Amino acid sequence: MDLTGKLLVAMPGMGDPRFEHSVVFICAYSPEGAMGLIVNKPAPDLKLSDILDQLEITKSDAAGCLPIYFGGPVETARGFVLHTDDYASRLQSLEIEGGYGMTATLDVLEDIANGSGPQKALVTLGYAGWGPGQLDGEIARNGWLTVEPASDLIFDAPNEKKWMAALDTLGIDPLGLSAAAGRA
Repeated sequence: MDLTGKLLVAMPGMGDPRFEHSVVFICAYSPEGAMGLIVNKPAPDLKLSDILDQLEITKSDAAGCLPIYFGGPVETARGFVLHTDDYASRLQSLEIEGGYGMTATLDVLEDIANGSGPQKALVTLGYAGWGPGQLDGEIARNGWLTVEPASDLIFDAPNEKKWMAALDTLGIDPLGLSAAAGRA
């Protein structure tokens, strides 16, 4: 099973408040571990303009109002940009099957600021990371559901509705979810 490019939807009662009602886009998945970005938890009172000002990057008005997201609890001072595949950094972008890319170099912020960046982007601080076998174990213990990604869900849906929208793609009513894993 390769989860690269999939969404993880946090199950109720997973036990980690940082991930409660989270939707995570998996950027990389291998036997060495997994890396993803939470796409529905904007950082309170933090906008891209704040980061661009701190980095002394001149910005357009539209670029400055983009929210910054809590991407996960690992390396929270480092920025990551999940974006559509119409953009590739001059330095390095990770191409993700299904029409996505992830860039963690400063040039993507410069390009967003001057209007030459990706058509759609989500800027995060930090990421979610799992060691070898850790994510598989969390899924087996009923911590996460996996969902096919949809660009409109990731980039356009209101943040407070992304979790429910991801469950809707599976036809699941959250009231029927249980935190306990079953055994056959």
